Amino acid sequence: MAALSSGHCATDFANGALPALLPFFVDKFDLSYTLAAGVILASAVSSSIVQPLFGLWSDRRGALWLLPGGVALAGIGIALSSVAPTYSLVLVCVVGSGLGVAAFHPEGSKFAAFTGGSRRASAMSLFSIGGNLGFAFGPIIATPLVLAFGLEGGLLLAVPGLAVALALLLLAPFLGPFAPDRDRRVESDESDRVGALLLLLGVIAFRSVAWFGLITFVPLWEVSLGHSKAHGNHLLSLMLLAGGLGTLAAGPLADRFGRRPVLLVSTAATAPLILVFVVVGGVPGAIALAGVGVSVIGTFGVTMVMSQEYLPRHIGMASGLSIGLSIGLGGAGAVALGALAASVDLRAALSVAAASALAALALAAMLPATRPSRRLAVEPVAP
Repeated sequence: MAALSSGHCATDFANGALPALLPFFVDKFDLSYTLAAGVILASAVSSSIVQPLFGLWSDRRGALWLLPGGVALAGIGIALSSVAPTYSLVLVCVVGSGLGVAAFHPEGSKFAAFTGGSRRASAMSLFSIGGNLGFAFGPIIATPLVLAFGLEGGLLLAVPGLAVALALLLLAPFLGPFAPDRDRRVESDESDRVGALLLLLGVIAFRSVAWFGLITFVPLWEVSLGHSKAHGNHLLSLMLLAGGLGTLAAGPLADRFGRRPVLLVSTAATAPLILVFVVVGGVPGAIALAGVGVSVIGTFGVTMVMSQEYLPRHIGMASGLSIGLSIGLGGAGAVALGALAASVDLRAALSVAAASALAALALAAMLPATRPSRRLAVEPVAP
C-alpha cells in the first residue's frame, strides 16, 4: 500500500501542479477564461477517456509496467508544459501528462483492491490519500518554483515522478505476486449491476463539474478580488490538504456504516459550502472551502470502491470508469463554466458549480446499497 500510495501521490502531484500554473499561463499567453479552462479540459479528457481502456487491458492481461510508466509520463508532461513556447504546445504536454495519469490509476486501484480484503474502503482510502496529498503538494511546490525561477523552474516538477517511477520499477518483483497469473482472472461471486454503476457515474460526473470548477477558478477568483496568485494557490492547497485528512476518516466510516450513507452526507454538504465560499468569503469562506475538500476528496476512495462493488467481475474497468470517464465529463463541464465566466462573471460560474453539486445529490439519493463480494474465485481465462 505504501508503494501504491506513493505512486498515486507522484501521479497526482503532476495533476495538482497544473491549476497552480494556470494563472501564469493566463499572463504569458493572454488567455481568456474559456481558454484557461481548456487547459484543464485537456488534462481531464486525456486522463479520463482512455482510462476504461487501460482498465480493460488490466483486467484481461495485467499491466504492471503501467505503474512506473504512468508516473514518469505524468511528471515529464507537466514539467514540459511549463516551458512550452505556445498555448498549443502547452495543451500537447498537458495531454501527455494526462495519459500518464490514465495509465497509472486503473492498475494502481486494482492492486489496492487486492490488498484491502474485507476492509476495501479503508485500503482504498490509504491509496487515495497518496493522490490527495500529491494533488495538494502540487500547487504548494509549483508556485514558489515559478515565482523564484520563472516558468523554467517548472522543469523541476518532473523530479518526484521520475524518482517514484524508478522506485516502482525496482519494486515490481515484490508487487507482481499480488496480481493473478496472466492466464487467469479474478472473478466475484456477485453479478455486475450496470444500472447502479451508471447512476454512480452520474453522481461522480456532476460532482466533478463542481470540483473542476473550483480547481480551475479558485485561484482566478482570488486574483479577481485583488489577492495575489500565491494567495489563491494557498487556498487551493488548503482545500486539497483538508480533503486528504477527510480521506483518512471516510474509508473507515464507509466500512462501518456503509458506502451510501457516507456518500450522501458528503454530497449534501458540498453545495452549501461552495456558496459560503463565494458569498461570504474571508476566513469563513476558507473554512468552507476546506469543507468542500473533505466532502469531495474525502469520499473519492468510497466512490471508487462502490464502482468496484457494482461491477465486481470487472474491477479494473470499474476503476477506469469511475476515475476516468465520469471525471472527464466533469472536466468538460468546467469548460462550460469557463465560457459562462467569460460571458457573465466568475461568480455566476461558481454558483452553477454549486448547482451541479445539488444535481449529484439528487442522483446519489437513488443509489442502491453496494454488496461486497462474499468470496473471490480465481478462474482460468478461456483461450
